[in-house]
Amino acid sequence: MLAKLLRWLIFFQVLLGAGLGYWLAATQQWHPASALLMAIVMPFVSMLLIDTVSALVSRAPGEPFIHWIRSVVGEFRAGIVVFIFRQPWSVKTPTVMPAITTGATRVPVVLVHGYMCNHRIWQDIAKALRAQGHAVFAVNLEPLFGSIDRYAPVVQAAVAALQAHTGQQKVALVGHSMGGLAIRAWMRAHGTAAVARVLTLGTPHAGTKLAKGATTTNGRQMLWQSAWLTELAAQETVATRNLIHIAITPQDNIVCPQRAQVLGGVAPVVFAGIGHVEMCLHRPVIQWVTEQLGALSVEKETTP
Repeated sequence: MLAKLLRWLIFFQVLLGAGLGYWLAATQQWHPASALLMAIVMPFVSMLLIDTVSALVSRAPGEPFIHWIRSVVGEFRAGIVVFIFRQPWSVKTPTVMPAITTGATRVPVVLVHGYMCNHRIWQDIAKALRAQGHAVFAVNLEPLFGSIDRYAPVVQAAVAALQAHTGQQKVALVGHSMGGLAIRAWMRAHGTAAVARVLTLGTPHAGTKLAKGATTTNGRQMLWQSAWLTELAAQETVATRNLIHIAITPQDNIVCPQRAQVLGGVAPVVFAGIGHVEMCLHRPVIQWVTEQLGALSVEKETTP
């Protein structure tokens, strides 16, 4: 569903650019090729505008300016890769991706994307994990704008598929943005018996002020200090929190205030100078994920 929505959005931007270029050629004596040029560049211009405005609105006081500049550039690049070249053209149904290497057997991994994303955002991380010997399942969360609690069955199905495929009792789960909340909602519904470790990247654990005015159910749940987030946190035990490892960026252009996105008892790992979507493509973040999950022990199912 998201892929189709993004394709329509790109198509609309192309038409808008073509119309603007035609108008400039007809009224301002621009070159006749302006319509074609504007049609091509409009999706990229729109991406730059969105990233710049969101970075300006969310900029945290006291953080180095050079880190902010780097994050805007990096987020623009990441947005092009994810929202123009990858996610709109996703046609395959997510399924288990077996490990590429055969020399090591590691804990299988469920990858859970965030708001207005799909499984293609995980392409770089999934490749790195599979190369290290992890079987991977990158889910698609649907419905796009439903309650985060409704994603628990999607996560559970991926967990069960990996258990059946690998014969392992436990899985690791990695969530980006809203995906981290979907994992926590799944743990609330299904418990933590199958959990080896949880990693969250840029997840709004305390909510984001940029969600103000959200009209969708999951958007309202991610409001800064929302009732849903407060209830979720209150129902988690110390044992559950001990399974969670958090990564944040102080230049997150979507989730802010950035350094407040923590849980009691969980010290975050901070990656400076990168944007929100960029976290899933940034090499140091990918290395952190692979190191965290590569160190986990494997528990096979045993038969009496």
